Amino acid sequence: MSFCNDSWKRAIVRLSQCGVALLCVVVILVGFEPPVLALPQGNAIKDPKALLRYALPIENPEVRQLQDSLEDVAAQLRANRRWGAVNSDLSRANNILTKKSDKLLASVVDDRKSEAEQLLEQLKAGIAEMTEIATAKDKTKTLEKRAELLDKIGDLEAAMVSKFPYEVPQEYSNLPQLKGRATIAAKTSKGDLTIVVDGFSAPVTAGNFVDLVQRGFYNGLPFTRAEESYVLQVGDPPGDEVGFVDPKTKKYRAIPLEVLVKGDKVPTYGITLEDAGRYLDPPVLPFSAYGAMALARPDFDANGGSSQFFFFLFEPELTPAGANLLDGRYSIFGFVTEGADVLRELRAGDKIESMKVVDGLENLVEPKNA
Repeated sequence: MSFCNDSWKRAIVRLSQCGVALLCVVVILVGFEPPVLALPQGNAIKDPKALLRYALPIENPEVRQLQDSLEDVAAQLRANRRWGAVNSDLSRANNILTKKSDKLLASVVDDRKSEAEQLLEQLKAGIAEMTEIATAKDKTKTLEKRAELLDKIGDLEAAMVSKFPYEVPQEYSNLPQLKGRATIAAKTSKGDLTIVVDGFSAPVTAGNFVDLVQRGFYNGLPFTRAEESYVLQVGDPPGDEVGFVDPKTKKYRAIPLEVLVKGDKVPTYGITLEDAGRYLDPPVLPFSAYGAMALARPDFDANGGSSQFFFFLFEPELTPAGANLLDGRYSIFGFVTEGADVLRELRAGDKIESMKVVDGLENLVEPKNA
C-alpha cells in the first residue's frame, strides 16, 4: 500500500528545490485546477513540540503570548543572533508571568491549580536564569533553557484542558478512539524514538494506532519503504493482508480520512480538503515538521487506511506555512518528538523491535460496537 503516487513525490521534491514560485505550475502538472493563490503569511513551524503545544484545545490568550515569546527566541538567534530582540522576548514573558498570573490560572482546571502554581513559580525563576544566560550571549545554553521552559509551558497548557472538546460522529463508534494524547516509546533496530500522538486533532486515527500498539501489532515489523528526504513507511503485516484484520470480526479495519482544520470545531471526515474545496485551509497538524506521522492509504481510497503509516522526512524550507501539497490529503496523528537522528538512519528492512504506550493509555476508548 503506497501512501501517494510518484507524481506527488516529484511535485514535492520539485517544490522544495525551486520554491514557492513554482506552486501553480506543480499543481497543474499533477492534474487539477489551481486555486487562486492567497498564500498564508509567515514561516512554517517546524518544531514538532511547538506544533503539539499550539494544537491543544485551549482558549487562554495570555499563555499563548507567553509561549509565543519563548518560541520567538529561536527565530531571533537564527537571524544573526539578535540578542536585543531575545531580551525583549524574555522581558515580555516575565511581564506576563508577574502581572497576568491570575489570568493564566483562570483557565486551569480545579484539580490542577496547585500544579499550575508551581509551574508558574518555576517559569519565573527560569526566565530570570535565562535572562542572565542571554546577557552573556551564550547561544547554546540559551536554546537549552528555552526548550526546558517551553516544556513547562506545555505542561501548563495541558492543565488548561478540561475535557475532550467534541463528539466523534456516531458512525465511527465501532473504532477505537483516543480522547486526548498518548506517548509511545518505540525501539527500532537503529535506536529509540519517542512519539506523541494527538487524539484532540485525530481521535479515530490516533485511537487506531494506540490500539494496535497495545496489541503488539507493530512489534517485529520491517520498514517497507524508505526514501531519503521523503518517507519512511511501516505497518504492513505478514501475509496477503495490507492492514489490520480484527480477530473478533475477521474484517479489515478501515480508518476514515480525518483532518482537523484550524478554526473548525470537529475534524473533516472521509474527504480530502482538496475535494472539499478547501485548498488553503490550514490543518491543525501540518506536514511541516520532520517526523510527522500520518496514516498511509491507497491513492484511490481516502478511507482505505488501516495499520500502515509513514514518517514524513521532508523539511519544506521554501514552502510557506499551510501551502505544501500533502496537508489535507492524509491524516496526521502525531510527531516524533525525540529520535530524529534515528529516523535519518532507518532504511527498508530495518525493524520496529517494540512499541509501548508509556503515557496516556487512559485516554484510549474502546469501540462500543463490534
